[in-house]
Amino acid sequence: MTTCETDGVEMTTRDEQTLRVVRRWAAADDVVALELADVDGGTLPVWAPGAHIDMVLPDGNVRQYSLCGDPADRLTWRVGVLLERDGRGGSRWIHERLGEGDLLTTRGPRNHFALEPASRYLFIGGGIGITPILPMIASARSAGAEIEVAYGGRTRESMAFLNELADLGDRVELAPQSEVGLLDLDRLLANPAPGTLIYCCGPGTLLDAVEERVGHWPEGALRVERFSARSDVQLASGADQAFEVELAQSGTVLQVPADRTLLSVLEDAEADVISSCAEGTCGSCETAVVAGDIDHRDSVLSDAERAAGDRMMVCVSRCRGAKLVLDL
Repeated sequence: MTTCETDGVEMTTRDEQTLRVVRRWAAADDVVALELADVDGGTLPVWAPGAHIDMVLPDGNVRQYSLCGDPADRLTWRVGVLLERDGRGGSRWIHERLGEGDLLTTRGPRNHFALEPASRYLFIGGGIGITPILPMIASARSAGAEIEVAYGGRTRESMAFLNELADLGDRVELAPQSEVGLLDLDRLLANPAPGTLIYCCGPGTLLDAVEERVGHWPEGALRVERFSARSDVQLASGADQAFEVELAQSGTVLQVPADRTLLSVLEDAEADVISSCAEGTCGSCETAVVAGDIDHRDSVLSDAERAAGDRMMVCVSRCRGAKLVLDL
C-alpha cells in the first residue's frame, strides 16, 4: 500500500476523499474532461506522471481514470473520461449525470505506470490512452530528454487534448485512422535506440501489437498500462488448486478453495484489502507478500516486479504451492 503526503498529513491510497467538479468540458467526441478540487479548497495529495485515481460512483462501483493535468498543480486534478457505450455504465453516468458543482468520492492517487529516468522516450497513445502520457511528455521535456510521440485515434475529432501537443512540431505524429490508417508500429519500433524507454497506453489491441514488435529491443524497454485484462495471461499452475494463506500481522490462517479467489476469502475474513476492478488491471488490491510462490495473473506488474515475489494482486493471482504469507 503506497502513501502520499498532503501538507504534512500522510494519506494512504486507500483513503477516500470528497472532491468537487469545478470545471467540465468536451475534450473530444465522446470524451469529457473534468477538473476536480477539494471541497474546502485545500491542497490535494502529491502525484507523479502515470498516476490514476479511483472514482467511487453512487452505485458503489469504482472506476479508474488517469490524472492528466499538471502534477505541480496542488489545487486541481484533471481526468478525461471516454464514453464507453458498451461498458458497465460508469462512463455513461459521468457523461450524462455528473456536472459542475457535483461531489465525487475518490481514492488515490496510485501509480503502476511511473515515468522512469531516460535520455530518450517514445510515447505511444491510442485514444483515451493519451491521458497518462500527457504529463509524462511535460516531465520528460522539462528534464531535457529527447521525445517522440505517436498518437492514434478513430478520427481527429475523437482525439482528446490535441491542442496540448501542438507545440511539439515534428516530434509528434498524429494518426487519425479515418485519414491515414493505423499507427505504423513497424516503422516506429524498427530500430532500437540506445537509452530509450517506450511508454504505451491505449486499447488492448494496440498494446498487444506493440509488445509483438519489441522483441528485438533491450529487455525492459517497454512500459504499458492496460484498461482491461490481458487475453494471454499465462496460468503457471494450470487448473486452480486449493492453498493456504496466513495473515502475518494476526497469525490468522485461511483456506482458499480451488473454486474461490484469494480476494473473496480475504474479504470474508474482513482483512484490510480493497479491490476495484477484480480483474487484475487497476492495482488497488496490491498486497505485500512475506513468503510463498506466487502465481501472478495480473496485467499490472512488470516481469521484474513479478520476479521479485514481494507483492501480488489478490483479486486474480494465486499460489503455486501450498501456502502464501501476506503482510496483512
